[in-house]
Amino acid sequence: MINLAVISLKDIIRFFRNIIIILIIVIILFKVIGVIKNLNYTKLEELKENSFANNSYINILDKTILVANSFKNGEMLVKEESGIKKVLMSELVILETEEELMELENQEEMINKEDTDKLEDIVSNENMETKQPVENIPSAISTKVISENNKTDKFTNVYKSVKIKNESKYALTEEMVTPNINFENKKDIIIYHTHTCESYTPTANNNYVASGNFRTTDLNQSVARVGTELTNNLAAYGFNINHNTDYHDYPAYTGSYTRGLSTIQNILSSMPNTEFVIDLHRDALGSNSAYAPTVQIGEEIGAQVMFVMGTDGGGLEHPNWLNNLKLAIKIQEKANEMYPGLFKPIILRDSRYNQHVSKGACIIEVGATGNTIEQCNISMKYLASVINEVMNK
Repeated sequence: MINLAVISLKDIIRFFRNIIIILIIVIILFKVIGVIKNLNYTKLEELKENSFANNSYINILDKTILVANSFKNGEMLVKEESGIKKVLMSELVILETEEELMELENQEEMINKEDTDKLEDIVSNENMETKQPVENIPSAISTKVISENNKTDKFTNVYKSVKIKNESKYALTEEMVTPNINFENKKDIIIYHTHTCESYTPTANNNYVASGNFRTTDLNQSVARVGTELTNNLAAYGFNINHNTDYHDYPAYTGSYTRGLSTIQNILSSMPNTEFVIDLHRDALGSNSAYAPTVQIGEEIGAQVMFVMGTDGGGLEHPNWLNNLKLAIKIQEKANEMYPGLFKPIILRDSRYNQHVSKGACIIEVGATGNTIEQCNISMKYLASVINEVMNK
């Protein structure tokens, strides 16, 4: 007797429907895998090229890629991928927030230029005017802060003669502000400019074509020229100076700190033992463009200078911030002995300002929009004299 299995039409349709569903799921899974892999590899390459792509971010991305490739019984490890994505996104949000905060703190009033703007007025580094540093700078001289077009100094903390305006989340202790720091490498110094195009009030001898409000791409008339003056004076004392004048704020101002970080990291890769890194700025443009902090040193009128120091209070890793602060205090204490009034109070903030790159990184702001470049250049010979005293004793 023969047994025949009767297969209904409904069973056949159900069978093929299940096969089609499985095929569709498999195709979707492979497409999702491909998208995730392409997305993560693209992100990895972008961040490797970006200035903030340090090893920690690349490691996070590498782990994300591994998760995208990791399957167990046809199921992706969703929990691990989700956790890594949260870490990655939180780090990127902190970086973007930090960049925005740093730019906001500078309170630049930008003039938007038309797309037809060209860099025709750019002066190459080779054509930058150089000036022989003044010799026999006195180690001490009478000074007087000029009150006209200046501001009354505000501060929250004092260490001996040094005043600090603490805007960070930290409560400063005596130990934190004691400048007990020394460098192993006292001869190599890096000078660069996050806001290379910052400029000053024009004069008959120093006029320029503006690329914005108190901004110019003319390196002979911007803060880059002040950096050249500081470089020349420090070189006269025997320091080895790497002065970078790359544009980090032109044609786009936003993102200056990200581009500046890339530059300083590249320089440090060729000068890895350098500990003293100066980001030279002009004080930010606020509501009063006539603001001109000045000091009379002997018979000369110079621009006052100011340290702006960062911390890890904004959430980004910055293990060096106390060392940075101690260096600023040490320099300013010496300056107050030699040329009282050359410095305004130190400002301490939560942003790190790329100062995590070394244990002696700092922002020095030279003058403001109401100062002239002549006044700023005068101050650089006295600043160089102070730095020489600190580094060689």
